[in-house]
Amino acid sequence: MPRIGIDLGGTKVEGILLNDDGTVEARERTATPRFDYVGTVDAIVSIVERLDRIAGGACVVGAGTPGAVDRFTGSMKNCNSTWLNGKPLLGDLVARLGNRVRIANDADCFALSESVDGAGAGARCVFGVILGTGVGGGIVVDGRLLQGPNGIAGEWGHTPLPYLHATGDRMPQPLEDRLADRLCYCKRTNCVETFLSGPGLAMTHRALWNESRDAAGIAASSDERSTRTVDLYCLQLARSLAQIVNVLDPDVVVLGGGVSEIDALYRRIPDLWREYVFSDKVTTRLLRAAHGSASGVRGAAWLWPADYTSGSS
Repeated sequence: MPRIGIDLGGTKVEGILLNDDGTVEARERTATPRFDYVGTVDAIVSIVERLDRIAGGACVVGAGTPGAVDRFTGSMKNCNSTWLNGKPLLGDLVARLGNRVRIANDADCFALSESVDGAGAGARCVFGVILGTGVGGGIVVDGRLLQGPNGIAGEWGHTPLPYLHATGDRMPQPLEDRLADRLCYCKRTNCVETFLSGPGLAMTHRALWNESRDAAGIAASSDERSTRTVDLYCLQLARSLAQIVNVLDPDVVVLGGGVSEIDALYRRIPDLWREYVFSDKVTTRLLRAAHGSASGVRGAAWLWPADYTSGSS
């Protein structure tokens, strides 16, 4: 049964028509009507209707969103596309399209995509990581997306960066003691996102060397300063992921987002995180996303599993 996936991004709304075998039959996109909630709903509905026509009938719809649904109010929360916050997005889409719509956080959709037919296919427990403008995550166990009562499962980006400014046996790492505390937009200090996002990496480089480069520029450079910045980033990411391994013990950690293109991550982190994981052996695999930037929209479509039939949950 074909299904529609929608990726609601800050600059574009993308939709695909996905077959049971993972083949994309059609793709539609339009610019996101920024700061226009009604226009955003209209854009999603328009894409769905166009894909319905291509499919020859109404399809089930999954939408990846930059936030989560508050289970108590039914409204969106934690959206960096701030015009969605406090709005009943799911309810409004159901009112326009019928009871065939599911929505989930975009990082959850990424994790689901990579679990179903991506880098984590066949693994029982997958932790999907977004390292981009922000830092997000999603958890899939036995092929099902884990969604807790607060709608924040996998939101490791807003936990504190471990061992920063440590004392005693965990003294600050070389260079790291030059880094000042960072205030996150969530009003907390030293969130993982403020260091491990693309802007966070650029901020670290600027703080260390008084030199402005974006994450892509740092990753592409082979000079000593960029190399040492990436080395520190790898250590910080390894410590942060070790906390996830200690709590969740996933079979696979899959990295996506622009910063995940840094090759050094996959060489260095499996060695670095051993010091911080509470086990004498670490068999968790660290993998690059198989579907790249397409994982979000594919995962949105997979919110309706391949074996879904009308009337099933």
